Amino acid sequence: MARHRLRFAPAGIPWASQATVRLPARATSPTRALGQRLLVALGLLLVIALLVWFDRDSYADNVNSDGVSFIDALYYATVTMTTTGYGDITPVTDHARLLNTIIVTPIRIAFLVLLVGTTVEVLANEGRRGLMDSQWRKTLRNHTVVIGYGTMGASAVATLQRNGVPAERIVVIDSSPQAVAAANRHGLAAFEGDATARELLHRAELAKAREVIITVNRDDTTILATLNVRQLNRTAHLVAAVRNAQNVALVRQSGADQVVTSSDSVGRVVGLSSMSPHLGTVIEDLLTIGEGLEVGQRLVTHEEDGKDASELEGERVIAVIRNKTLRRFYEGSAGTLHTGDEVVVVRRATQKPQQRRPE
Repeated sequence: MARHRLRFAPAGIPWASQATVRLPARATSPTRALGQRLLVALGLLLVIALLVWFDRDSYADNVNSDGVSFIDALYYATVTMTTTGYGDITPVTDHARLLNTIIVTPIRIAFLVLLVGTTVEVLANEGRRGLMDSQWRKTLRNHTVVIGYGTMGASAVATLQRNGVPAERIVVIDSSPQAVAAANRHGLAAFEGDATARELLHRAELAKAREVIITVNRDDTTILATLNVRQLNRTAHLVAAVRNAQNVALVRQSGADQVVTSSDSVGRVVGLSSMSPHLGTVIEDLLTIGEGLEVGQRLVTHEEDGKDASELEGERVIAVIRNKTLRRFYEGSAGTLHTGDEVVVVRRATQKPQQRRPE
């Protein structure tokens, strides 16, 4: 059965856990953690038993008076560590009592802290995580689910945040613990597991998502994930990336609203760069976040109502979205702007996040 774990982002986000930095490593399961502590406890028990056995002449069996065997030493270690202390076997020499004071007693305290304290801690943490998970899922809606947090997925998330999508509205799904840890460090909630598993998609509240982005490494996984997403949510805007252009039509038939061919996109940039280094530089500049030029989409303000697209200062309008229809800058109806329109513009990149597209 697939293992799914929700990892919360660092402190500073309202629903985040107050945890320190998580390194890119698989978290230890509660069962394994308890097992490790049990082994340590058994090791401490053996230390006391051997200590008594090698110094058995310093102990007295007050019941049978037949000396202390290894079984007696193990029994003494058990009742001592558990603070039962029946008193039938006792240290009688001064040095044995001193060893009990400086060695056995600290071990007994360490045993109690280790086995009892950490057991309670593990169970309490799991309960707290379960409660946080439940509360987080109840408040999650109109969010963006990013399936695959590799280079493309991380770049897509950075672009979303650049355009005003808050980190608490983004959920990452990836099968790699390193990718999940990277998402955590970037302030995102993330699930570790198979993105094609419907149970995991349910836990990411995909049915209530506004947007879904699929950027996994295999086209067959992209197709299966797209089918599952569309079965759970028929209205979310779904964008998928494929490596092979031959799979574009199949991914569209599976339910994707938009399909991006990563290899073809890179190939076009390389081709343009070979034709003209300056042209390639401009295209790469438009695709780079936070410097030079950038492409953005925003709402038309009340002050811009009735203006011609060419009159906007500091921006060049390349398309207008009106009534959910895209009109390019050379189409006559795109010239005059109206409240409620959205414009796709080329502008100078700034460090300030842009206005988010309307819900």
